[in-house]
Amino acid sequence: MSSSIATIIWLIPALPLVGAVVLLLAGRRSDPWGHLLGCATAIASFVLGLVAFAHMLGAATAERTVQKTLFVWVPVESLQVDFGLQLDQLSMCFVLLITGVGSLIHLYSIGYMAHDDARRRFFAYLNLFLAAMLMLVLADNFLGLYLGWEGVGLASYLLIGFWQHKPTAATAAKKAFVVNRVGDIGLLVALMIMFTTFGTLSYDEVFAAVPAASEGTITALGLALLLAACAKSAQLPLQSWLGDAMEGPTPVSALIHAATMVTAGVYLITRAHAIFDSAPVAQLAVVIVGTATLLFGAIIGCAKDDIKKALAASTMSQIGYMVLAAGLGPAGYAFAILHLLTHGFFKAGLFLGAGSVMHGMNDETDMRRYGGLRTLMPLTFITFGLGYLAIIGIPPFAGFFSKDKIIEVAFAEPGAKGVVLGVATLLGAGLTAFYMSRVMIMTFFGERRWRGDADPHESPGIMVWPMILLAVGSVAAGGLLVLGGSLQHWLEPVVGSVHHEGGLPVWLITLMTLSVVLAGVALAYREYATREIPDTAPADVAALTVAARNDLYGDAFDEAVFMRPGQGMVRTLVAVENSGVNGVVSGVSGVVGALSSSLRRLQTGFVRSYALYMFAGAAIVVAALMLVRL
Repeated sequence: MSSSIATIIWLIPALPLVGAVVLLLAGRRSDPWGHLLGCATAIASFVLGLVAFAHMLGAATAERTVQKTLFVWVPVESLQVDFGLQLDQLSMCFVLLITGVGSLIHLYSIGYMAHDDARRRFFAYLNLFLAAMLMLVLADNFLGLYLGWEGVGLASYLLIGFWQHKPTAATAAKKAFVVNRVGDIGLLVALMIMFTTFGTLSYDEVFAAVPAASEGTITALGLALLLAACAKSAQLPLQSWLGDAMEGPTPVSALIHAATMVTAGVYLITRAHAIFDSAPVAQLAVVIVGTATLLFGAIIGCAKDDIKKALAASTMSQIGYMVLAAGLGPAGYAFAILHLLTHGFFKAGLFLGAGSVMHGMNDETDMRRYGGLRTLMPLTFITFGLGYLAIIGIPPFAGFFSKDKIIEVAFAEPGAKGVVLGVATLLGAGLTAFYMSRVMIMTFFGERRWRGDADPHESPGIMVWPMILLAVGSVAAGGLLVLGGSLQHWLEPVVGSVHHEGGLPVWLITLMTLSVVLAGVALAYREYATREIPDTAPADVAALTVAARNDLYGDAFDEAVFMRPGQGMVRTLVAVENSGVNGVVSGVSGVVGALSSSLRRLQTGFVRSYALYMFAGAAIVVAALMLVRL
């Protein structure tokens, strides 16, 4: 079994990479068929993933991990790194998510980008995104992961700024790139620590050597990895790029939020679980970041009128749930991945549904100019509605199984920690129900508030069918993955498993969660279904609402704490260079210049002057010799 999978594992990331290269090199000649090639390579990669999954299911648990060394990558005397791939139970989950949901987004993009002159280039970037993310999750060492990590950053920059003729899109792409570079430095520092401490970057060798390392070293390593995860997964304090990234085409938002970029940080923490399990301080930092971000994003989502930005804030919050669960150690790793997988279905469906609404509303994104679309876009309404029920956690939809498990393990933590985390996750569930109900009501219910030039209509079949398939996943994925603890057992050989004990009874947690969720729905119904929705957001609102509209002043904080001091430091360094380093250099050059100017006066060009100099020199030599003899 291992040998048969090993022969195809390299094709999984290679196919979309080849598709990207062909489409970029072929140029305009591939315009008529470029989108078809882009979809074909993504689907072929998904089929190979299914084949590998079937073979893995048929193998014994101990034989399911497959490693394949392709070539020697870094043959340095003290650092030997092979370019190798590893397919195990954890990476298989991501392979199926990336290629499966990614293929549906590719198909959807055929209709969404049908009238874009650069559609071929768009599919090339989509293929590149898939290839980079697949490399990230299939690498068998941290350097290979870093290669995929940087590739994802490049692809996101290209896709977010795809419509670069719009200044907002170009700015958003640069912002995403710069913020993620901060996190990339964290990952780079982590690699340096690994090499310095362990002399290797291989997963197996690093994890085996962790117990022998000092706690300070492992803590620094864990914090560096957390910094990297914060940027890619848009967690505090590096979350500011995510909302602006909505400037890219909507399929890009679906791909980034559901199947690729924002899931990379959760993968990194889970893959490096041996490091975090040995570093309690770093693990606590993961919990704090996840808890703060799930509330931060949920509060922002409650005040956004742009449908895509409301969903972006939702992603920030839901990834916060995953990071929180991953920070709880072996008791939470499987549930972090569970919520990541279910989130991949319903969040992709929600973004594609938002794109369908925009497609029928002349690219309008302001929900205050929607209303009553359920009768004009019935398929979009149904599929979006199923994703809505999944994300707020109504049983038996997917989010009910995954989010409730995280709430359950949060309450199971001992002492005050369990109370704080449990209450935070419950509050997040209530806020999720509120802002998502707000999105549903403002978009599909109530009076029609669109402007005269809008002509809302259902999207074509090539866009609707991916939404239907994602809606099916939103309904069934959670139950299938938790049935008999199937996902926990599947991941146990990779991340371990600890059955949490204590805490509140499961039935009580379920009752509390549903009560909070229904309260959030009821509050949204009262605010937006029973009252008239003004065309513009009212100004006389609470300070928290104003703050939420401004992303809780995240950009202002970054500007005040990081950008302005950074600019001041640069100005200081420039001043020191100009007055210090440049001053010394200028002074030396000035002295040399003055001396040369003085000596130049001796070069008159007159023979008589040179004869006089020679006579004077000879006289000085004779005088010196006479003095020596005396």
